[in-house]
Amino acid sequence: MGYLQLFFLVLLIASAATAFVTRDLLVAVIAFGFFSFFAALLYTLMMAVDVAFTEIVIGGLTTIFYVTVIYRTKRGTS
Repeated sequence: MGYLQLFFLVLLIASAATAFVTRDLLVAVIAFGFFSFFAALLYTLMMAVDVAFTEIVIGGLTTIFYVTVIYRTKRGTS
Protein backbone atom coordinates (compact mmCIF):
# COMPACT_ATOMS: atom_id res chain seq x y z
CA MET A 1 0.00 0.00 0.00
CA GLY A 2 1.42 3.35 -1.01
CA TYR A 3 1.76 6.36 1.21
CA LEU A 4 -0.98 8.22 -0.64
CA GLN A 5 -3.44 5.37 -0.15
CA LEU A 6 -2.54 5.20 3.53
CA PHE A 7 -3.05 8.97 3.83
CA PHE A 8 -6.54 8.75 2.33
CA LEU A 9 -7.34 5.77 4.53
CA VAL A 10 -6.44 7.82 7.61
CA LEU A 11 -8.61 10.68 6.35
CA LEU A 12 -11.43 8.20 5.75
CA ILE A 13 -11.23 6.91 9.31
CA ALA A 14 -11.01 10.45 10.74
CA SER A 15 -14.09 11.64 8.84
CA ALA A 16 -16.04 8.53 9.90
CA ALA A 17 -15.08 9.11 13.53
CA THR A 18 -16.10 12.76 13.28
CA ALA A 19 -19.49 11.84 11.82
CA PHE A 20 -20.01 9.28 14.58
CA VAL A 21 -18.93 11.40 17.55
CA THR A 22 -20.39 14.83 16.76
CA ARG A 23 -23.67 15.98 18.25
CA ASP A 24 -24.60 18.46 15.50
CA LEU A 25 -26.48 16.90 12.58
CA LEU A 26 -25.14 19.31 9.99
CA VAL A 27 -21.53 18.63 10.98
CA ALA A 28 -22.23 14.88 10.86
CA VAL A 29 -23.68 15.15 7.35
CA ILE A 30 -20.73 17.22 6.12
CA ALA A 31 -18.33 14.68 7.65
CA PHE A 32 -20.30 11.97 5.84
CA GLY A 33 -19.80 13.89 2.60
CA PHE A 34 -16.06 14.04 3.23
CA PHE A 35 -16.12 10.30 3.98
CA SER A 36 -17.73 9.65 0.62
CA PHE A 37 -15.23 11.90 -1.17
CA PHE A 38 -12.21 10.27 0.48
CA ALA A 39 -13.61 6.81 -0.27
CA ALA A 40 -13.97 7.75 -3.93
CA LEU A 41 -10.38 9.01 -4.01
CA LEU A 42 -9.18 5.80 -2.41
CA TYR A 43 -11.14 3.72 -4.94
CA THR A 44 -9.59 5.76 -7.74
CA LEU A 45 -6.09 5.09 -6.43
CA MET A 46 -6.95 1.39 -6.30
CA MET A 47 -7.91 1.54 -10.00
CA ALA A 48 -11.62 0.96 -9.34
CA VAL A 49 -12.88 4.00 -11.23
CA ASP A 50 -16.40 2.62 -11.75
CA VAL A 51 -16.84 2.13 -8.00
CA ALA A 52 -15.41 5.61 -7.35
CA PHE A 53 -17.86 7.17 -9.80
CA THR A 54 -20.78 5.38 -8.14
CA GLU A 55 -19.57 6.52 -4.72
CA ILE A 56 -19.34 10.14 -5.85
CA VAL A 57 -22.83 10.11 -7.35
CA ILE A 58 -24.61 8.33 -4.51
CA GLY A 59 -22.60 10.01 -1.74
CA GLY A 60 -23.07 13.45 -3.27
CA LEU A 61 -26.81 13.02 -3.77
CA THR A 62 -27.40 11.73 -0.26
CA THR A 63 -25.31 14.54 1.24
CA ILE A 64 -27.31 17.15 -0.68
CA PHE A 65 -30.56 15.45 0.33
CA TYR A 66 -29.61 15.33 4.03
CA VAL A 67 -28.48 18.97 4.10
CA THR A 68 -31.75 20.01 2.43
CA VAL A 69 -33.78 18.05 4.97
CA ILE A 70 -31.85 19.54 7.90
CA TYR A 71 -32.44 23.09 6.65
CA ARG A 72 -36.16 22.46 6.07
CA THR A 73 -36.79 21.21 9.60
CA LYS A 74 -36.91 23.28 12.77
CA ARG A 75 -33.92 22.82 15.04
CA GLY A 76 -35.33 24.38 18.20
CA THR A 77 -38.25 23.80 20.51
CA SER A 78 -41.47 25.73 20.24
